[in-house]
Amino acid sequence: MITIFYRENGKLQVSQTEKDLSGMSREAVLWIDMLAPSGEEKHTVDHFLGEEIQSRAQAEEIESSSRFSETENAIFANTNFLMPGPEDYSMEAVSFIFVGNCLTTLREVPLRSFTEIQRRLYAMPHLFPTGYSIFATIMDQRVDLDADMIELMSKEIAQFGKRVNQKEDINEEFLIDINQLQENTMTVRENIVDKQRLISNLMKSDKYPPELQGRFNVILQDITSLINHTNFSFERLEYLQDTVVGLINLDQNNIMKIFTLVSVLLMPPTLVASFYGMNVALPFMDKWWAWLFIAAIMLLTVGVVIFFFRRKKMF
Repeated sequence: MITIFYRENGKLQVSQTEKDLSGMSREAVLWIDMLAPSGEEKHTVDHFLGEEIQSRAQAEEIESSSRFSETENAIFANTNFLMPGPEDYSMEAVSFIFVGNCLTTLREVPLRSFTEIQRRLYAMPHLFPTGYSIFATIMDQRVDLDADMIELMSKEIAQFGKRVNQKEDINEEFLIDINQLQENTMTVRENIVDKQRLISNLMKSDKYPPELQGRFNVILQDITSLINHTNFSFERLEYLQDTVVGLINLDQNNIMKIFTLVSVLLMPPTLVASFYGMNVALPFMDKWWAWLFIAAIMLLTVGVVIFFFRRKKMF
């Protein structure tokens, strides 16, 4: 699917047919948005721009340090947009190509940021004179969505903290949930840093319009704040993880303490019972009350052990 935003007679027009590009000038086209395009659509856009657009597989294989590149006439920028799932996040590669003031985007799935910018473009076309202004708005909205995800994770971390304080369901599964939240936090942070690098590289280009510098500086400040917030969230998760491990160890130590005390309490009575269980002549063995005497000795030894441990404040 392809959507072309262009200006004709000073008014914004929209086309969803790649064949219309043959009758347009590159200066008139504002934005070409390709959503899971066919081979013919991609080939037509390549010919119109005079540049070969990378495929999704090529965009995903590019190293993070090489996701921004320039040619004599074009700028290529690649980044990932997070898609929240029920447990973890998936990344969707998005490519941005600037040729003159025309922006071309390539993606494989619908994204909320693009839907919102298209709605705003229909409503207020005068706010988007170039493709760079569209890109700035997409980045701004994407950072806002990332901030929403970080806020949701912060609330989830707070819930974990309450469960720890109340000692509710503190077990191995709880540790696994914390570990998954740590992975999600690092994924969000990595994605935000990737956008920070992309915008910084774009601002270093001589093709970058200086009038947008103030806007991109604000976006970079927001990204820096989000990075600091994710670092704080990760530290909170590490603290919770250490606390949970400590509580689990305390519970295990208490269980072992109980078993140890029971073993120690039973050792003296066991010794007495073993002694009088030997097949030899022992004192009082011919008396009818011998078993009462043995039982009394056993209870006495248990009492002595309990008294000793209480004096030592061991239980």
